[in-house]
Parts: sequence; C-alpha cells; structure tokens
Amino acid sequence: MKSTLLKVSLAFAILGSCSIVQAADETFTWSCGDNHQFKTIGGTDNLVLNWDSKSYEMKRETSLPGSLRYKNTSSGFDLVVLPNKAMLFNMRSGTRLADSCQTAGMRTGQLPHLFAGAEPFTPGN
Repeated sequence: MKSTLLKVSLAFAILGSCSIVQAADETFTWSCGDNHQFKTIGGTDNLVLNWDSKSYEMKRETSLPGSLRYKNTSSGFDLVVLPNKAMLFNMRSGTRLADSCQTAGMRTGQLPHLFAGAEPFTPGN
C-alpha cells in the first residue's frame, strides 16, 4: 500500500513539474492600443520579449507595490506590468512604445500570468 502511494505521489510530482515547465515556456500575446502587439515567453523572474520581430531577454527589477518590472539594459526596453495592463518603454529614447497592453486572459478579468507565483504587491521579490 505504501509503495503504491509513493508511486502515485511521485507520478503526480513529475506531472506537476512538467506543467510548470510548460507554462513557463508558453508564449503569451499582448494586444495594445494603436494596434501594437508583443509576445512574452518565460516566467516571473526572467522572460523573453518579442517586439518588432526581435527577441530581448528581460530581467526582473525591483518595482513599486502592485507591479512587476522587466528591463533589458542593452536595448533600453522597460516593461511595466500592472494588474490591468502593461506598458513597454524605450528608456534610451524616452518613449512609450506600447500602452494598454493585455493578454487574452486579462481581457476577461484575470491577473497577468506573470503574477502567478510572484508577490506583486510587495516591492522586489
């Protein structure tokens, strides 16, 4: 009996970790105002931003309570994610590239997928 329970528990643990890996590698499309769009791949701490047919590795930065912030220093890109929208900035040129960006889930009232497993309401993490 204990052996069977151990095997079942191990199987669930393996399946659970597979779904976490899959979710971290899932691509999310963000639709923004002015017909802009970008995609993100990855999890809460590190993600890849696809913008204008180019990919940028974004590192999580300390942010204000209730938000997540990701930066790529070489491109100057700065992605700010709030519970209801995201904004993409180019810090080098001082411009907002995209505003009012939401995933399909956010348009139905869900929090951004990047908030899963994070503590978005505390600075840093």
